[in-house]
Amino acid sequence: MGETTSRSGKEPHVLAVDDNVVDRKLLERLLHNSACRVTTAENGQRALEYLGLGDGQQGSTKSTASKVNMIITDYCMPGMTGYELLKKVKASSATREIPVVITSSESIPARTYK
Repeated sequence: MGETTSRSGKEPHVLAVDDNVVDRKLLERLLHNSACRVTTAENGQRALEYLGLGDGQQGSTKSTASKVNMIITDYCMPGMTGYELLKKVKASSATREIPVVITSSESIPARTYK
């Protein structure tokens, strides 16, 4: 998991989740250039762990989740899709208010429209 440093501490904090390192770095750079603090995760499970929703955590660390202002996630990832991540985030009272944007760089519609 990676995190870019904050300049003033007042920038929106975005959790960017993507299994593709190139897409993740691109998203991180775009958000950082837009004055956002960015934390990256390479899959849905790592994102859930960061948010305090990993196995055995059950939303116990609301302080970490409350520091995230938005989640941007890839739809098609191994292990857990972006949609499955969305469902878990919205199922927790600690994270349900965080906006989630699901993206995809897939060019095969059958893989993204289910």
